[in-house]
Amino acid sequence: MKTRIVGVLFLVMVVLAGCSLPPEKAVTKDELYATGIYNFYTIRESPESVLAALNREGEVILDAKYRDRPVYIKILALSSGLQVHVIDR
Repeated sequence: MKTRIVGVLFLVMVVLAGCSLPPEKAVTKDELYATGIYNFYTIRESPESVLAALNREGEVILDAKYRDRPVYIKILALSSGLQVHVIDR
């Protein structure tokens, strides 16, 4: 019985650690523009909607194009700043 409780608590901790959290400090439009994603990629979402999602969830995945090649852009709001990952579709 004790092992089952420890197992359930461990599972709950793993699930909670995998959830996105809002950033400690709100992301600004200047920080978003400093990543350069709007200069190099064609993105349908407005910067305001991206900022809202980042400040609410702490991460966002965007549908984008780079020279007619579809890509995903994942942006994470970390305490050290924004982290951008580009993934081919």
